[in-house]
Amino acid sequence: MSTPYPFTAVVGQTDLRLALLLNAVSPAVGGVLVRGEKGTAKSTAVRALSALLPQVEVVPGCRFSCAPVAPDPDCPDGPHGGGPGGARPARMVELPVGASEDRLVGALDIERALAEGVKAFEPGLLADAHRGILYVDEVNLLHDHLVDVLLDAAAMGASYVEREGVSVRHAARFLLVGTMNPEEGELRPQLLDRFGLTVEVAASREPAQRVEVVRRRLAYEDDPAGFAARWSGDESEVRARVVAARALLPQVRLGDNALLQIAATCAAFEVDGMRADIVMARTATALAAWAGRTTVLKEDVRQAALLALPHRRRRNPFDAPGLDEDKLDEILDRFPDEEPQDEPDPEPEPDPGTDPEPDPDGGPENPQGPDDGGGPDGGGGVPPQGGGPQDAQPPAEPAEAPAEAPEGAPQSPAQDAGGPEQAAVRAAEPFRTKMLSVPGLGEGAAGRRSRARTAHGRTTGAQRPRGQLTKLHLAATVHAAAPHQKARGRAGRGLVIRKDDLRQATREGREGNLVLFVVDASGSMAARQRMSAVKGAVLSLLLDAYQRRDKVGLVTFRGAAAELALPPTSSVDAAAARLEKLPTGGRTPLGSGLLKAREVLRIERLRDPSRRPLLVVVTDGRATSAGAVGGDPRELTARSARLLAADGVTSVVVDCESGPVRLGLAGVLAADLGGPAVTLDGLRADSLAGLVKDVRTAVTTPATHTTRRAA
Repeated sequence: MSTPYPFTAVVGQTDLRLALLLNAVSPAVGGVLVRGEKGTAKSTAVRALSALLPQVEVVPGCRFSCAPVAPDPDCPDGPHGGGPGGARPARMVELPVGASEDRLVGALDIERALAEGVKAFEPGLLADAHRGILYVDEVNLLHDHLVDVLLDAAAMGASYVEREGVSVRHAARFLLVGTMNPEEGELRPQLLDRFGLTVEVAASREPAQRVEVVRRRLAYEDDPAGFAARWSGDESEVRARVVAARALLPQVRLGDNALLQIAATCAAFEVDGMRADIVMARTATALAAWAGRTTVLKEDVRQAALLALPHRRRRNPFDAPGLDEDKLDEILDRFPDEEPQDEPDPEPEPDPGTDPEPDPDGGPENPQGPDDGGGPDGGGGVPPQGGGPQDAQPPAEPAEAPAEAPEGAPQSPAQDAGGPEQAAVRAAEPFRTKMLSVPGLGEGAAGRRSRARTAHGRTTGAQRPRGQLTKLHLAATVHAAAPHQKARGRAGRGLVIRKDDLRQATREGREGNLVLFVVDASGSMAARQRMSAVKGAVLSLLLDAYQRRDKVGLVTFRGAAAELALPPTSSVDAAAARLEKLPTGGRTPLGSGLLKAREVLRIERLRDPSRRPLLVVVTDGRATSAGAVGGDPRELTARSARLLAADGVTSVVVDCESGPVRLGLAGVLAADLGGPAVTLDGLRADSLAGLVKDVRTAVTTPATHTTRRAA
């Protein structure tokens, strides 16, 4: 077994270390979500935490870690007698992103069922994590079915398994710790709220601190055991402090004044529900115990708010996480602080907003270490919010877009190059959109949009396995083997199974798609109210893509060319940020935008052939420029659309044309693409138009041959 990196040797990351230690003091706080860029010691700190937890008293031989003093009466390994217990270190169980549901919750022991003819339950990771830590790296990439299981277990403190003739319930109370990189996509709101605390981490920009990080990491890799031995003294001190804080925790007094501060803070920041108030109360109590006090002070409430509220204020994935600290101070200043009680330890305690353990940089590796806890990863909670699309200030009113020249008129170089650029306008309020999906049955990554064959979902049948068996269909396997038992000389209870008898379960669920937006940013879209409505519609579709676990990409076209504004990514907030800053103006190279989209989809098909695309073209259908390709703009647009249709790309056109006189050009484009045209108003889920379930067949396009000739 490899030697873990010492917790106290982590440089900086003060808030991260404090949040983890508070959960070690009081597991009722509810876990930690660590958000940050790659390479910021997120996983290193989490994996090192288990070494600081006190040992766990367990019933010998119990696979479910029952406590000897109060064993679980429903334990599958019970009932347990009143014998002496044994002690073992607290476990840290890691849940891989690609784990199966059986691996998480447990399942029937197939080997014993077939060989011995008995029903036996094989515990999963939730049983292993009971009374320990359940760690999920890249938790934002976790499949939805596993998220649902975690939500149920975290809410009830127990795991229920009902499958394949097995009915089991066992305790599953664990400290849930997750790490994620927001660039790879956001977390479902239901799971986000289950984490008690959240911490934003970033790499230090201080050269001296970065040097110390490299120095310690290289020393650890050269001699892990020796490096850990040099930090053993600091580790023992922090471990002893955790034990002392746990013992002091029941004596900490949470006064009415502190409760009023907590309630006023949660109400002022408009968090949903009451979980935030409860988590803040538990966190403030743990902070007081960590500082060696029996009274919760205003500073404890403030630090608790910085750790417990930022992720609960987000109304959608495009809101920047964070908390306005000036507003927080203003709220807390309305209440006088609690009168300090008689404390068990008269020695002054460190501020809980600073390093949560004795300064590791004064240890043997660096007596004059540079880690002062400051900088981007230091104390002070999370960064103030701002910078997200919802926080942007409205820009100045743009000038009305100049009218475009008639389609047959010659283009001047200035016009074809883009003309005057209009200032970016803010998106209108997003709304709930109708369901857009790709027809047929795919085999892409698990998601919530289109029908697909998946490893999880409802069982639809059985088949002979193609390659390695991944999900046994027990009934079909027994049915295939049953007629041959006499010929195979069966004598005992167990079945005689051959490889040819095994059957793979086929399941149907939902997949995530690649939703590629092609957005018209030309002068015809530049009128402020119109472009604001267009951005609001695209933002609404991005929210829908976030909820359905899609990848998204953004192609824009204006002036003389189209550009890939955002390569396909799982981070829909990145797409929203690009959309918010999108300028408008110039002519309309619609054909170039479609060709650029076709090229992007071709490359993505090579990278991920199983992920099916959904093309969303947002335009009024006008084409006034052929860009660098040259020729007639309308002919180029029609040819490009037919090429996409020939590639089998599922498309939908969002018709942005407005006004009393409409040319119907978006409908013509939709007909060439082989998909429907939906108006901005018809895109709303609560509109009177028919529900779009299959973008290829469910909606009849408004285009006619007469309209095509008129165009």
